[in-house]
Amino acid sequence: MEQAVVYELIGYLASLLVAISLMMSAIVKLRIINLIGSLTFTIYGVLINAWPVAFMNAFIVFVNLYYLVKIYRDDQYFELLRTSDESTYLIRFLQFYKDHIKKYQPEFSFKKSYNYSVFVLSDMVPAGLILGNIDENGTLEMDLDFVIPSYRDFKIGRFMFEKNSQELKKDGIQKIVTPAGNSEHNEYLEKVGFKKTNSTFVKTL
Repeated sequence: MEQAVVYELIGYLASLLVAISLMMSAIVKLRIINLIGSLTFTIYGVLINAWPVAFMNAFIVFVNLYYLVKIYRDDQYFELLRTSDESTYLIRFLQFYKDHIKKYQPEFSFKKSYNYSVFVLSDMVPAGLILGNIDENGTLEMDLDFVIPSYRDFKIGRFMFEKNSQELKKDGIQKIVTPAGNSEHNEYLEKVGFKKTNSTFVKTL
């Protein structure tokens, strides 16, 4: 295969990767694929001596690296906001994401009787929602643990149930029980320390 053809194929591959990244809804996946695409474009620019292409895409590589490191290292990236099950915004949030919620937790049905309703915020943007009830024994019966698609790679679960465990204990929570969801949701629960017990998952803090 001629050298010029190889270089052209590298350029096409770079273009394809960048195009795919722009179709990703999850921000972390978008940045990772965009980083690979930009790196490939940088190599392509060097190979054909197109230095403006190489330098611009090298800059994009470092921008993606910066934000990926920030996402995974910044312990303060998320914060909690208590809300009410009567909140107009909460009800609208549930309506907007009802299809996504149904996919991951098909048994969920909103009940206006929750004593623990919390939004997980990222830069003041609602990235996730926890709904449940804390009983007199300190068990949080969690009906909903939902993360919006664009934040599903941000390890919100580890923030909520591991890094934030002391805050949960301050709310009187000693144990969390939640129903099973689809296979992807169940896998996520196991990754953040829940143990399967019959048709539910349990985590002791």
